[in-house]
Amino acid sequence: MLSQTLVNVTMGRSPADLVIKNGQWVCVQTGEIIPNTDIAIVQGHIAFVGANADHTIGMQTQVIDAGGRFLVPGLLDGHMHVESGMVTVTEFVRAVAPHGTTGIFVDPHEIANVFGLKGVKLMVDEAASQPIHVWVQMPSCVPSAPGMETPGAAISPADVAEAMTWPGIIGLGEMMNFPGVVAADEKMHAEMHTTRHAGKTIGGHYPTPDLGLAFHAYAAGGPEDDHEGTRIDDAVARARQGMKPMLRYGSAWHDVVSQVGAITERGLDPRRFILCTDDSHAATLAFDGHMDRVLRHAIAAGLPPMTAIQMASINTAEHFGLSREMGMLAPGRWADVLIVDNLNDFRAQTVIAKGNLVARDERLLVEVSAYPYPAWAMNSVKLRQAITSDDFKLKVNSGSASVSCNVIGVIENQAPTHHLKFDLPVVNGAISLAGAPGVAKIALVERHRATGGIQVALVSGFGFTEKCAVATTVAHDCHHMLITGTDEACMALAANRLAETGGGQVVVKDGEIIGEVQLPIAGLMSNEPVDKVARQAASVLDGFKACGSMLNSPNMQLALLALVVIPELRITDKGLVDVTKFAFIPVVESGE
Repeated sequence: MLSQTLVNVTMGRSPADLVIKNGQWVCVQTGEIIPNTDIAIVQGHIAFVGANADHTIGMQTQVIDAGGRFLVPGLLDGHMHVESGMVTVTEFVRAVAPHGTTGIFVDPHEIANVFGLKGVKLMVDEAASQPIHVWVQMPSCVPSAPGMETPGAAISPADVAEAMTWPGIIGLGEMMNFPGVVAADEKMHAEMHTTRHAGKTIGGHYPTPDLGLAFHAYAAGGPEDDHEGTRIDDAVARARQGMKPMLRYGSAWHDVVSQVGAITERGLDPRRFILCTDDSHAATLAFDGHMDRVLRHAIAAGLPPMTAIQMASINTAEHFGLSREMGMLAPGRWADVLIVDNLNDFRAQTVIAKGNLVARDERLLVEVSAYPYPAWAMNSVKLRQAITSDDFKLKVNSGSASVSCNVIGVIENQAPTHHLKFDLPVVNGAISLAGAPGVAKIALVERHRATGGIQVALVSGFGFTEKCAVATTVAHDCHHMLITGTDEACMALAANRLAETGGGQVVVKDGEIIGEVQLPIAGLMSNEPVDKVARQAASVLDGFKACGSMLNSPNMQLALLALVVIPELRITDKGLVDVTKFAFIPVVESGE
């Protein structure tokens, strides 16, 4: 038994596989930093942490001298979506392990919206073969807003019950249908009941600023964490109601600074708080880092290094009921150890995961075999017919010279949108963008069942100044095809290109493709290495800039405009949605 082996190594009766000497122990369970510490490891687990582990060293024991540097628990990302990195689980792990991430909690609701339960099982099977810990949360809301959108697949309470029996499933993914929870919807509550009965964690998602009775009802319904807060009051309210506020710092959603004051100013206990990324695109992973990047940001925002590390290790492990296995450097836990020079400028020089040396100086040292994706996963973009420029015209049945329009307003670095109104001219019976700088068209094309459905609306905030279009099959959470642009012909070219390549993101300017990342797996992921995908994704970002957009991560802002569970305005395959009322509204309100 493992416990006997650990005891025998601790007593010096058997040799350790690996011993780390002469480190400063970042003891997150007590908040201490303890000098002159050794760690003895056997069978991937910690046997001994203390002043001298020489008695555990045998002839075959590997010894690493930490040289007085810090010994830190491996970093855990408490909520994230692999698909947002545009790579497979395997390639995601290749990217983040060298940065000190030794555990990720994955909600694959993106692929679930395309392929349903079999898509989730595909991710679970791939997760099981990784050199770091990859836990999967069973998606809860597929579709995210029933009646408001048509996904490629659906998840039922029976599917959730089945998934709870699978090894590797850690809980229920973010409960995005917050109106359903508040309305005591049978399906939503059945999924939460099943999860609770299985002894697993229920993820939350409450994006509205309303902290009245609806928020209290949502907390009473069962979600145990939430990453959608954007204000200090949001973090405070969640912590007081027994939920774990997850402060996120991904590629586009920057909600640490706006909420960290709950700890630094109001003095709330930080052990109730968790750091996460939610969504990180390939370029961020390849060039900036992962949870180490989040730590650097959180420390710069005022958190003491120990507190920030706790929020990315022990707090996360305890939340998911895994503190007996990970989250701290202590006997019996998995040997997930980072050797770090400077806690304030957090960068892992050495990464040990599951007891194995996996990375040094941000270079992966272990071989990770590519996962073989089946053919059915590579054929998900289905259009009834080729798209034409006429498909994107907004025709108006009015003799007026201009009309009042409802317009989606993008908010940089935040998931919510504004509900804007613009008076736009009518030319030849259709809305014209002439004289409306900053306004573009946005269209959603159904791509799962080849219904031929196309919805067209208006968006402001991308800042396009050129004749251009951007199209994506990454469109949370329905993952239909989204196209925005200032020119209908460019929009048609972009849409048809995605149908040809099997999905991804593409930028067209003046009738030519100037940026592209191909994502043939479910139209969401590439099986290429993350650095190659990062370069392709960078070409998309460069394409946005060439079209005049100066937004941070505009591709991720675009990808959220179909997510009908975040206020205020969104577009689906059924029309324009006012999320504050959960009601469809017309694009054109009135004529003058």
